[in-house]
Amino acid sequence: MSDVSREEPVLSQVEGFTWSTEESAAYEAAIDAINVAVGAYTALIAAEEAKPAPDPAVIAAARSGRAACARWREQLNPADHAAVAAIRRRFAQLARDLRQHADE
Repeated sequence: MSDVSREEPVLSQVEGFTWSTEESAAYEAAIDAINVAVGAYTALIAAEEAKPAPDPAVIAAARSGRAACARWREQLNPADHAAVAAIRRRFAQLARDLRQHADE
């Protein structure tokens, strides 16, 4: 018999993760806050591009911010409850700030 047949399946080596309803909701809210910020950056880009003389620096900064949001979303660990709460607050505020900037 080969060594391969005696190895455990990969899935049996993965540790489980149990979420409470509150933890699940908090993580979803944090992801939603990031997504709202992405949308605010997209709206800012569209508004700037629609101007008669768009500012390339504003567009580049917004695109960079939007890419950073994607990285935060990918790296958010649902088991890190403090980070989930902080990210939710941070990106909710960022989205508000971006919307206010777009309205100016």
